[in-house]
Amino acid sequence: MIQKGSLLSVIDNSGAKTVCCIHVSNGFRRRYAYVGDMIVVSIKSLRLQNRISVKLKKGDVCKAVIIRTKTKSKLSCFETINFFQNEVVLISRQNKLIGSRVLGSIPKNFRYSKYLKIFSLAANIIK
Repeated sequence: MIQKGSLLSVIDNSGAKTVCCIHVSNGFRRRYAYVGDMIVVSIKSLRLQNRISVKLKKGDVCKAVIIRTKTKSKLSCFETINFFQNEVVLISRQNKLIGSRVLGSIPKNFRYSKYLKIFSLAANIIK
């Protein structure tokens, strides 16, 4: 469960390291976001080696899709999965990926969402 003020780490190569959730999208007075939901984030810190060649700056506001959460989420009838960190992938205002790679594994339910590009760029898929 991600809500306003939650700190998240970024798992793509866009240049951002940590972000903070500003707003949970898709709903009126919606409080929590889960895996696969879109949120609005503010960039809190950048990766050291990429600061010079990055389009993003500290304090920029952009969209993000939640990839992993600490809370349990259902994959199929009796299977649940949870991760060690809350992690996102950054998206531009036109709903295109800012980075060109997604690091780590993602859940299988991204195959049936509108973010098929994230599914194709992922290193591993968890069944």
